[in-house]
Amino acid sequence: MPTRDSGEQQHRSRPAEDQVEETAEVAADLAERKEALDADIDAILEDIDEALETNAEEFVRGFVQKGGQ
Repeated sequence: MPTRDSGEQQHRSRPAEDQVEETAEVAADLAERKEALDADIDAILEDIDEALETNAEEFVRGFVQKGGQ
């Protein structure tokens, strides 16, 4: 009995070198994104510190409970 060709091609996996290169690229991209996020967080924290230095008393008053609240 002849075998039928279903038209599907076998999917070959890429060589390990290609996978390693892709993994390295992804890792580098993630490292860059992490550095950018870290810089953004540092900038926000610096803004908060500056605000607290200049308005610390007013900031604390905003959280003090007033008579029965």
